[in-house]
Amino acid sequence: MKTKIQTCIIDDEQDGRDYIALLLENEFPEIQTAFQASSVEEAYIYLSKNSPDILFLDVQLKDGTAFDLLSKFRAIDSRIIFITAYENFAIQAIKNGAADYLLKPIKKIDFIIAVNKVLDAIKKSKNTPGISLNENKISLPTLQGFKMTNVSDIIRCEADSSYTTFYLTDKSKVIVSKTLHEFEEQLTKYNFFRIHHKHLINLFHLKEYIKGKGGQVIMADHSILDVSVRRKNDFLSRIEFME
Repeated sequence: MKTKIQTCIIDDEQDGRDYIALLLENEFPEIQTAFQASSVEEAYIYLSKNSPDILFLDVQLKDGTAFDLLSKFRAIDSRIIFITAYENFAIQAIKNGAADYLLKPIKKIDFIIAVNKVLDAIKKSKNTPGISLNENKISLPTLQGFKMTNVSDIIRCEADSSYTTFYLTDKSKVIVSKTLHEFEEQLTKYNFFRIHHKHLINLFHLKEYIKGKGGQVIMADHSILDVSVRRKNDFLSRIEFME
């Protein structure tokens, strides 16, 4: 059983890895550096078998990029802090679920702020009543109790004021008295995308996109959902990345 927050540092430069590890040791004794890597291959082998709580990820690695690494996984459970010398990667990093984005040379204060933000998010996800994720499962509170559901079995979530309806692969649905925003924060790292203020979809259950001002999607349950105009470009970029 883990007694500390586990982290993995992936940076092509030894000095960069050493500096991050030293900052963690001095400022965050509750965090343990479990592994370090300098390449996509090394990181992939480790992450295939391990799920660190926090991933410090340089964009440019010895044998590729951070995005090459992420494309090898359907989802990464870790909170990712991108670290790079290239400011132009910020938007792509955010689209790939970045918890934060730091530029080299790393400023100590910026590092501390970023890590504290991630630690707060981890604490919140563990302590949020009625919402818990454990090995790709989510607990959905109901009037009768709760339903443990595989994240992969969720096709889409639909907002209705302060309620959220979950549509599942077995054709059932679960209504939960919590906002869609609360679940969005939990499910984004599992390749869910909010295409509209009412709709959060599992991209692995997306069947078709129909062009239009914002466009529409057809899901595995044959539902047809609108994509908001302001979310269209981000949505299409995300789909392009998946491919």
